[in-house]
Amino acid sequence: MSKRGLSCPKCGSTDITIEKTWQLVSPIPDSAGRITITVMGVVRCNSCGYRWRATISKLKVGGSSVELEGGKKIEQEETRKPKEIVLDLDEILSGEEENG
Repeated sequence: MSKRGLSCPKCGSTDITIEKTWQLVSPIPDSAGRITITVMGVVRCNSCGYRWRATISKLKVGGSSVELEGGKKIEQEETRKPKEIVLDLDEILSGEEENG
């Protein structure tokens, strides 16, 4: 599983393999209210065998869009209406008098 844009810091080869990945989630949102999710990984060069840790990708999630590392935005259409809960105080109060 090779990844574009990554090259070996020792020999410069782009023939690499991502051996392991994990996610880091930022605890504080940015000024637009988005949370940054960074995908990190252990990368191995198939030419010289050197292993290192690198950032694989970054996502900014929140609001109505998802932004990838290169600035590409993916808009999400959110058309759900919020649920409306109607309470009748007369029913609530009459129910308490009957039970209590």
